[in-house]
Amino acid sequence: MYIPRRFEEKDKSTIYDFIRANSFAILVSIQEGRPIGTHIPLHLETGADGKDFLTGHISIGNEQKHTLTEGARVLAIFAGPHAYVSPRWYTQINVPTWNYIAVHIYGTVTIMEGEELRTALSRLVDTYEQHLPHPMRIDDIPEKMLHDNLRGIIGFRIAIDEIQAAYKLSQNRDEQSYHQVIDHLSQGDETARAVAAEMKKRR
Repeated sequence: MYIPRRFEEKDKSTIYDFIRANSFAILVSIQEGRPIGTHIPLHLETGADGKDFLTGHISIGNEQKHTLTEGARVLAIFAGPHAYVSPRWYTQINVPTWNYIAVHIYGTVTIMEGEELRTALSRLVDTYEQHLPHPMRIDDIPEKMLHDNLRGIIGFRIAIDEIQAAYKLSQNRDEQSYHQVIDHLSQGDETARAVAAEMKKRR
């Protein structure tokens, strides 16, 4: 991903918080020279060895399964809030642009099966159920139904090899322009307001 230095985020905790908050990713791999992608949740974890990885699964009917082999290299794309920025919001007229946050994770695939896959799915369910009034656990699913569904998916772990994070949030603008962009975005839709909120944290 092309990231001008002033827009590059290097703080791992900031990036990991972003991934957890925007975990519905695009998983990209190469099939016969052609990029192929699937939109899926990817769960960020840290192993007993202290190394970070993502876990996920796809349907056994998904053709991308043929590319998710042991040792395969993949790209996970996490997209955050984004918004159009009008040049009229600056102290001096410039060109239109777009503010956004995006993270690319490059990693290496390991296939998960059996109890390892079930345990990973249990952690995934717990993560997304914990804020609900009556959280459900994977053990609440009838065993036959769970077994049948486990047979219908391919589970995998992605060891994180490289992280690229772009936080393009008007860092290159003067103080007045920066705050004028915030003011205008704060009057926009939900995603525009989310960009404004992120900008407020940074200056």
